[in-house]
Amino acid sequence: MSSRAAKRPMSNKKFLSIWVPVLGLVLVIAVVANILLGVYSNWVASQLGTGTYTVTNPDGTEDWDTEYNQADYATADEAADAADQLVQDIAAEGIVLLKNEGAALPLTGDAPQVTLLGRTAADPVYGGSGSGSTDTSTAVNFRDGLENAGIGVNGTVYDELETFAADAPKTNIVMDLPGDSVYNIGEMPAADYSADATASFADYADAAVVVIGRAGGEGGDLATSMEGWDDNYAEGQHQLELNQDEKDLLALAKDSFETVVVVVNASTSMELGPVQDDAGVDAVLQIGSPGQSGLNALGRVLTGEVNPSGRTVDLYARDFTADPTFQNFGSYQYENISGLGTDEAKGVDGGAYFVQYEEGIYVGYRYYETAAAEGYLDYDEAVVYPFGYGLSYTTFSQEVTGQQLGAVDGEIAVDVEVTNTGDVAGKQVVQLYYSAPYTPGGIEKSSVVLGAFAKTDVIEPGASETVTLTLAVEDMASYDYRDAQAYVLEAGDYALTVQDDSHTVTAGTEPITYTVDETVTYSGEDHRASDEAAVTNAFDDVNAAFVDTAEEGKILNMSRADFAGTFPTAPTAADMVATDETVAAFEPYDAAAANAESGAEMPTQGAEGDLALIDVRGLDYDDPQWDALLDQISVSEMTSVILNGAYNSGAINSIVKEVANDYDGPAGFSSFINDAISGVAYPSEVLVGQTWNKELAHAMGVSIGNEALTLDANGWYAPAVNLHRSPFAGRNFEYYSEDPLLSGALATEVVEGAATKGVYTAMKHFALNDQETNRVNHGVATWANEQAIREIYLKAFELPVKDAVVEISSITDDEGTVETREMRASTAMMSSFNRIGNTWAGGSVALMDTVLRDEWGFRGFAITDFNLYEYMYPDQAIRAGSDLMLTFQPMKQLEDTTSAAAVSNIRNATHNILYTVANSNAMNGVASGATLDYTPPTWRYVQIAVDVVLGVLLVIGVVWVVRRVRRRREVEAAEAAAPTATADEAATEDTAGTPTR
Repeated sequence: MSSRAAKRPMSNKKFLSIWVPVLGLVLVIAVVANILLGVYSNWVASQLGTGTYTVTNPDGTEDWDTEYNQADYATADEAADAADQLVQDIAAEGIVLLKNEGAALPLTGDAPQVTLLGRTAADPVYGGSGSGSTDTSTAVNFRDGLENAGIGVNGTVYDELETFAADAPKTNIVMDLPGDSVYNIGEMPAADYSADATASFADYADAAVVVIGRAGGEGGDLATSMEGWDDNYAEGQHQLELNQDEKDLLALAKDSFETVVVVVNASTSMELGPVQDDAGVDAVLQIGSPGQSGLNALGRVLTGEVNPSGRTVDLYARDFTADPTFQNFGSYQYENISGLGTDEAKGVDGGAYFVQYEEGIYVGYRYYETAAAEGYLDYDEAVVYPFGYGLSYTTFSQEVTGQQLGAVDGEIAVDVEVTNTGDVAGKQVVQLYYSAPYTPGGIEKSSVVLGAFAKTDVIEPGASETVTLTLAVEDMASYDYRDAQAYVLEAGDYALTVQDDSHTVTAGTEPITYTVDETVTYSGEDHRASDEAAVTNAFDDVNAAFVDTAEEGKILNMSRADFAGTFPTAPTAADMVATDETVAAFEPYDAAAANAESGAEMPTQGAEGDLALIDVRGLDYDDPQWDALLDQISVSEMTSVILNGAYNSGAINSIVKEVANDYDGPAGFSSFINDAISGVAYPSEVLVGQTWNKELAHAMGVSIGNEALTLDANGWYAPAVNLHRSPFAGRNFEYYSEDPLLSGALATEVVEGAATKGVYTAMKHFALNDQETNRVNHGVATWANEQAIREIYLKAFELPVKDAVVEISSITDDEGTVETREMRASTAMMSSFNRIGNTWAGGSVALMDTVLRDEWGFRGFAITDFNLYEYMYPDQAIRAGSDLMLTFQPMKQLEDTTSAAAVSNIRNATHNILYTVANSNAMNGVASGATLDYTPPTWRYVQIAVDVVLGVLLVIGVVWVVRRVRRRREVEAAEAAAPTATADEAATEDTAGTPTR
């Protein structure tokens, strides 16, 4: 026998202490993983796939035409190619010629040789960051855009700029994390251009094209102070003026070239006075953010192949710090609100913030034109470029050839003949402004307001075209929130003027006088014709904060009667103290208390029925069939859709509703949460706005619709129609203009165009979302009086809701008969992060229900902005009229799903969502009587397979452990039953094995 004793087997106690925890841990991990996959299944599905739904139409419907919305192109590539050409067309008409001394442009010669200067020349600003960003990885750059137009580009300088740009930091706004954002201009110092670079200037000397760039982004604003961000910082310097490196660059260009062209690659206005005033700068072009191929158009503008016809969408002031918005833009915190939630990862610091719109209606050109008319400022000293300004390579004359002045309940129409008096073909923008009678101390009124506009087709030299500009008389009414609490068309003479821009009356035209004999108050049943119901004050809680005479702790209205005495000032210490009402408003929403006030009756749920969503397509919102359909749906089905609305509305199998796919953003299809979709990168809305071309805006909507039909997209989080209240707003690139009419008219066309292909457009951000700073810190309390709210900030949303229409086709009988009817095209809206006064916009009954639905007649769903934040309560949202939460369960839950009021709100929200989807391209391919089958995604099968494998292994493991324990117990029992034999054997072995000493 061995001289060493056999190793004794591990005891059961020790064995179990090892293997029971191991098996238990595996079991716990498996259970927890399955629970998490269940709880967060919608988010996981957004990353890994939702599965597929298969619609099976009943027999006998094979020949029915169920393609309710049809693409204009056979393939996605064809649609993308057409969209790419549209990008170039938009850029060609949106580029604004701001300066052209001595006819410096177009460049002469068959193949001009130019030198691109400035970091942005090699690092273009194609768009902005955040949810409005698009894929520009293959976009045309400045060099390619110019070379594609036959222009030679200095490669030596370009290569140096490209190398510099690869490493040098420039502005990067990190969403909602100001501490991580950077605001460097990032310009290459003039001294860093090498000797080889400067020597190469002589070979590319036809012009220096100096590119100045500024970027923007979601979740942060541009810097009103560059202290700490610029090595050459000067007191008071901000991000939207030229810094020293850029000034030095211009000096280098002027010293080295006879012709200097400045290209402004930014989708916000800048302080360009030094450039405009500099005799050494020959031409200036504003190109916005050009998208994936818009820089091809820049090359064609430089050569003269394209005659620029763009116009500014903002007034360009000389000194932004003297603007009435400057003192009330940024970060202002209530000092007596504390204890709010914090989340460092999301940028939530627990503070309560506010902003005050003291300027009222005097935003942009409305202020500068009115202040000049009142003698408060010298216009030529204060303004560099008016709103609506732009030059051409040709000249035009305009003549009013007809006018129709309707009654106060009618329209005004002005016919203008435009003649090309130059020698280059081109397009002209015709602008009609009105000036309403003003009484000092009365309703505030701008001295001029854009009333209508039109853009001609290409007019050949010597040829003419007549355009007709139309506006409703009621559109000249002003909102009186103090006295009449209604829109008021005051008696007096209204001057209608054809103008080149907001400041310049067109030569050869005279003002047209429209006289209102008696004041018209649009109240009660005598409301404006465009409204669905009486309009009166809806925001008195906000109005109460404003006064016309200075009072501590109140907001002083800026008044035309006394600009000097009422000019906005920064918030005072008293302003930093929130009222009791404001403090209470920042407390958590009490759904139980709110629902207890309701007298709602419990709706029917989960009733038997055979209606499907397709059966209510094309029906009126209040058709009885809708109630019958909604009766069939359970509360759990409805809440699942409502609370999982991020980039989709979920399936409801029982009514044959598939998942509807919704995507960002204003510059084209993208998905902020995954890479599921990437569409064409269109120009920024600023560049679209600068076209002043409704037909191009409509074409963009149609193009988006065509893309949608090839990308399986149903909804689009766009267009964005907030205003450029301040040039420092980080998301100005997403918005058209400072003017609500221009913004709303273009948005109307985009919404209509997309709707022709069945795409619903969630216009955003409703409303007064005009700065990014502190947006997620429990909602910035935004204070504006109701005149400003209605006339300025809501109007751009109002116009598309009221004016955009589309033909909807549906099958109306069991024979497959297709009929069409006209419906409103605007059927979706996105609310905003901010508060209107004390109340979160998405939870404001006044905004989301009274104004949007009752007054304007909106039908469809409203979705929240990204609902990740504590103060955006779903119960409050669905009560107010925000129906779909842009989030995933369980990140947000409904507090109450059982009371009659709660179920009524849930049902109403579901109705709104389904109404939109039913009348969209999501219904393509579905006939009445269809069934819906669901195939889970691959990851679900993997989950099941892993569960099975783990289950089998756990069973095997448990069996093995049990058997091993039993065997060991049997051995131990046997050993215990024979102790003597064991001892004798041990002794024998010991004797035999012990050596004699």
